[in-house]
Amino acid sequence: MRDSFPTLATTVTGTGPGLLLAHGATGSIEGNFAPVLPALTAAHTVVAPDYPGSGETPVADAPLDLDQLTDSVVDSAVRRGVGRFAVLGFSLGTLVAVRAAIRHPERVTALVLTAGFARPDDHLLGLLPDWRAEEPPALHPHIDLIPSLDTTGDLAEVAVPTLVVATTADSMVLPGGSRSLAAGIRGARYAEIDSDHVVMVERPEEWLKPVLDFLHSLPLSDGKDGEGE
Repeated sequence: MRDSFPTLATTVTGTGPGLLLAHGATGSIEGNFAPVLPALTAAHTVVAPDYPGSGETPVADAPLDLDQLTDSVVDSAVRRGVGRFAVLGFSLGTLVAVRAAIRHPERVTALVLTAGFARPDDHLLGLLPDWRAEEPPALHPHIDLIPSLDTTGDLAEVAVPTLVVATTADSMVLPGGSRSLAAGIRGARYAEIDSDHVVMVERPEEWLKPVLDFLHSLPLSDGKDGEGE
């Protein structure tokens, strides 16, 4: 990991199996997940890191890289003694989650992918210039990362239980992105919610139902890393 990549500011709350959150581009744990955190922490040890430039995490002094971002997100859990976990990714976080399952198969027990995609389509790419103009410079690296993203080659290699949640009224990431994820990941479960992009804020109860049902169906593990690696 490059020295220029900052350690991610991270909170850990709750008890139970590990659950690692990966938020969206220009978002934060607070902005993307605040309405659903109490329900998630009720039965899970939730590890919640903010990407560089978000929350209390400093800005990186070099462009973001998906593998490096993924490794840092995973490290945010491992360094806090949570050695195995499901990864719950939203938007950009779905690519982090998929890449985590490929790069760290000994750590990742399951995936929840919400409003996601494997690579940006023309619709999303077309939104980037105006989106970038609206955001503070600290968050520009999130947006600048998007055109280079492509995890389509990873999907067939995902070997953990996966739930894909599509947002069918999404004005940013079209639901076709989620459908492609579900089609590409062997055995993936699929659900749809009539919501715009940040479904955890717009329709938290509707989102929690399939997500908690899925998480509660997984084999129990406390996620603790006995050696504190």
